[in-house]
Amino acid sequence: MTQHPTSRHPIPQHPTSQRTAAQHPSARSSVHGTGALPCAEERYLTLLSRNFPTSQSVFTEIINLEAILNLPKGTEHFMSDVHGEYEAFVHILNNCSGVIRERVSAMFQGELSAAEQADLCTLIYYPHEKLRRAHDSGLASEAWYAENLMRLVRIARLLSGLYTRSKVRKAMPVAYAYIIDELLHASGAGETSRHEYHVQILYSIIGTGSADDFICSLASLIKRLAVDRLHIVGDVFDRGPHADRIIDRLMGYHSLDIQWGNHDICWMGAAAGSEACIASVVRTNVRYGTLDMLESAYGISLRELALFAGRSYRADDEISAMEKAIDVMLFKLEGQLIVRHPEFQMEDRLLLDKIDLQDASVTIDGRRCELKTCDFPTVDPERPYELTDGERRVLDGLVTAFHESDRLRRHVSFLYEKGTLYLVWNNVLLFHGCLPLDADGSFSAIEAAGGSISGRAYMDFCDRIARRAWHEGDQEALDWMWYLWCGRHSPLSGRVVKTFERSFVEDESTWVEPEDPYYRLTRSPAVCEDVLEEFGLDASGAHIVNGHVPVKAKAGESPLRADGRLMVIDGGFCQAYHKKTGIAGYTLTAASDGMRIKAHRPFQSVEAALDDNVDIESSTTVIEREEVPLKIRDTDTGREIRAQIADLRRLLHAYRTGAIAECER
Repeated sequence: MTQHPTSRHPIPQHPTSQRTAAQHPSARSSVHGTGALPCAEERYLTLLSRNFPTSQSVFTEIINLEAILNLPKGTEHFMSDVHGEYEAFVHILNNCSGVIRERVSAMFQGELSAAEQADLCTLIYYPHEKLRRAHDSGLASEAWYAENLMRLVRIARLLSGLYTRSKVRKAMPVAYAYIIDELLHASGAGETSRHEYHVQILYSIIGTGSADDFICSLASLIKRLAVDRLHIVGDVFDRGPHADRIIDRLMGYHSLDIQWGNHDICWMGAAAGSEACIASVVRTNVRYGTLDMLESAYGISLRELALFAGRSYRADDEISAMEKAIDVMLFKLEGQLIVRHPEFQMEDRLLLDKIDLQDASVTIDGRRCELKTCDFPTVDPERPYELTDGERRVLDGLVTAFHESDRLRRHVSFLYEKGTLYLVWNNVLLFHGCLPLDADGSFSAIEAAGGSISGRAYMDFCDRIARRAWHEGDQEALDWMWYLWCGRHSPLSGRVVKTFERSFVEDESTWVEPEDPYYRLTRSPAVCEDVLEEFGLDASGAHIVNGHVPVKAKAGESPLRADGRLMVIDGGFCQAYHKKTGIAGYTLTAASDGMRIKAHRPFQSVEAALDDNVDIESSTTVIEREEVPLKIRDTDTGREIRAQIADLRRLLHAYRTGAIAECER
């Protein structure tokens, strides 16, 4: 049973706590009579009694938990497909998809001008940098400090009202916890009578030279309180240059979950030891010119690859020698893997053996297609999928480098710890790509785990096999990591990936990647309802949230599909997508008053934000408005708390009947 963050004591796992609160036997009944308890029940209640040794400690915790149920539901923040775009990611993380700007506007409407509100927001987003500029410009006077400190306290006080004081105290920086708690503890008439006391505290902070540090602490607390939980719906990695810095930032975030994307799973497979995933990761970084991600961020040298490519491939070609070298190695490894796994049904991806160098062509689906290059010195027509000795040495070096990168292993370990293939959370089903469907809308049957599986069972299998690859590293599991990256029925990809054609074939019509029927069929409410019900959700009020497929907003596409049952929040964080999509990403927020989706314009720069208070321009669409604001009791956390309360009532009854002895201490 999950411990609520404001609960004072951990509550041990009840043998029946896998059930929902409605199914939990303690939600319907209590311990009856004064006789001996069933053995399992007695063991559980005895374990529970270690944290709650007296009747008073039990009913005190019950009161605490029942009070928590009546607090407002915390704000959830959903992001997807950030693709290494660190600055844009951090800015949206800082402004909480506009939540902070909305709070500032609501509090200071009519009191501060729009420019003053923007200045205050930027101070919250980037306190260290904004303070540096305030000092450099001579703006940081005693009056400036006092004014901004009081404004920050007021915003923090507003946001802290959404949580228990215990939870707010835990979110405070330890050095200033007592002072901040004093400043936040006021309301109504109490604020009037304590105002002079609070003002004196603030001037003491300024007088001791602690104002800069205190402002940074308040800004951090405000951002912490503005969002209760962050959901990353896949694809932290690739294309952009700083996925490593994004993961570093996420590792310090207070509450989050991650649904793996296809690019994430490829890096995870590479770190686990999949040669095909390693070649795919290297190819992507070579192709997008983000070699620093490998060499500087993770200490993975590409020197041997570059030297091998220079010795083996021509330079006078439209494709660089290094790109050709890694492409050919990848296609050889993929060919070996496809032959090992006929159940993957990907024989049509075996194209190296279809090359005709004399004709400068390749045969694809019986059709002759012109090649961009005929420079294939390492491809033996008799054994096209066999690595040369030189290729094997390069690959062995890369495998060792990926395995020995401590920072990469820490990052991938974090993705496993916080990540899953899918998540059901507060009536929302989150996964990155798709749930494979047949053309008639039925769940595709996939050959795996020694049989044919589909729907949720297939998703569960994919989650398990990904974890097995990391912990056991057997060849079958590693091969599945590659399949999850680009396989025909991968729930993370959901399309026929045409890497060979995009690399080597002139005719761009061959580049088209047929998509799983999911992407078309889920425009129908009925199909979305089937998917939601497969995961145990009541389709009448639940939603699916996906990423993966950029929404072409400038072409009139909407992120809302199937009457709002499905939301696609990949609007293109990656700069390479901006021309295609017309925007720079969608995000989603779900608060006590409803759900809203945000369409963001491209982020200019941190410098523009600091110099001119330029925020990301966003437009908001309200998806769902709650007539009665939701409380914690209406959430998954609330369900867990109610189960905890039921268990505590059983313990209280056991104390009162003598079935369990209290332990005064």
